[in-house]
Amino acid sequence: MQSSCKNVYISTLGCAKNQVDSEMMLAIMEKDGMRSVAYPEEADIIVVNTCGFIESAKEESILEILSLSKLKVEGKLDRLIVTGCLAQRYSEELMKEIPEIDFILGTTSFPQIAQAIRLTGEGVREKLLDDIDLRFSEMMTRSLMTEEPYAYLKIAEGCDNLCTYCIIPKLRGRYRSRRPEDIVSEARSLASSGIRELIVIAQDTTKYGVDLYGRKMLGELLSELDKIEDLKWIRVLYSYPEDIDASFISAVKNGKRLLPYFDMPIQHCSDSVLKRMNRKTSKKQLLEKIETIRKELPEAVLRTTLITGFPGETQEEFEEVLDFVKKVGFDRLGVFSYSNEEGTPAARMKDQIEEEVKEERRSQIMNLQQRISYEKNQTLYDKEIEVLIEEQVEEGIYTGRSWRDMVEIDGIIYVHTNKELEIGSFVKVRINDVMEYDLIGGLVDEYTE
Repeated sequence: MQSSCKNVYISTLGCAKNQVDSEMMLAIMEKDGMRSVAYPEEADIIVVNTCGFIESAKEESILEILSLSKLKVEGKLDRLIVTGCLAQRYSEELMKEIPEIDFILGTTSFPQIAQAIRLTGEGVREKLLDDIDLRFSEMMTRSLMTEEPYAYLKIAEGCDNLCTYCIIPKLRGRYRSRRPEDIVSEARSLASSGIRELIVIAQDTTKYGVDLYGRKMLGELLSELDKIEDLKWIRVLYSYPEDIDASFISAVKNGKRLLPYFDMPIQHCSDSVLKRMNRKTSKKQLLEKIETIRKELPEAVLRTTLITGFPGETQEEFEEVLDFVKKVGFDRLGVFSYSNEEGTPAARMKDQIEEEVKEERRSQIMNLQQRISYEKNQTLYDKEIEVLIEEQVEEGIYTGRSWRDMVEIDGIIYVHTNKELEIGSFVKVRINDVMEYDLIGGLVDEYTE
């Protein structure tokens, strides 16, 4: 099959790390002569980049594959290729149960996407699952799949934390840091293409460099990224609290573009639950780290995620979390009910919690956080905030974010104006109304006293 004029559609599910992988695959396919299309009905080739992290994500991935496979049944599609975490985890089952799939690529095999397309067809079906600890030896180019003013920068692959509830090490392998020169080069390329906000990601950003240099190097890497003048904001996600060190905090404190936004997924605060989760921290250490961050950076925004209903979680342990959330007053917080994932140590633990209990506990924390968030938003009333404009929702109304908010998971700011604003521009907004998570305001220069 000649791929020179084939149209390709990529469906990306799951996390931002998958988004980066999809953009690398797109660059490979474009180099091979294919072109991206916006709708699956226009495609000759469809790639589904799946997620297999928790049960709901697996279900979403399977439904997407089944939905798109109808185009193959109808004869409107040449190739259906499945990659990502679900493909890595259930390759045999997917090939057996969904005959429309032509090729399956594992989590480290996607660089061979162009070869996979050429190898399949006319009844030939294949799968390629390389070593999950494979380290990519060269910097790979990307074709951004959106026109957003932000982009993700993946600095490492895999994870060594071995949390008992998590399947990621079995899907993505051991922790492998990318070379700093490759990371900085990619960041410069993104900035020169018009990206204003760089979002640094990995399964665990704070472990960066340990495998290459025997020590944590995130602070030094961030200081290098901070020198890229075309960038406006640099945000770091997935920072494990036990590894947020003085170098990291200092880089943020002294940086011009590094945002004092600390995303640290603590998952729980009870020492007994943390131990069962195989987390490398304690409640006392968590409180000390939070105190250190707020002392060094009083304006810091703290974001976390929690898990309710972990096996054996007692009512007392849950109430400990409620008290912790009240005491800390996280600026941003998300909660997941525990998902029992086969192949994990937690799945074999006794005292599994009933679904309704998990959900009730989740709701209690979210209701508490809603009140905390509203109180924090009230302190921003009548304040002037710099906002990154991202979308026009209707005439005279735009939405955007301040540095305090991560795209898609945190709040937004509704901006009312008589002016036509450019997407990706930064404007000064005065807040004149607040909600539990979102803010409303108008352009500062349109106010009259």
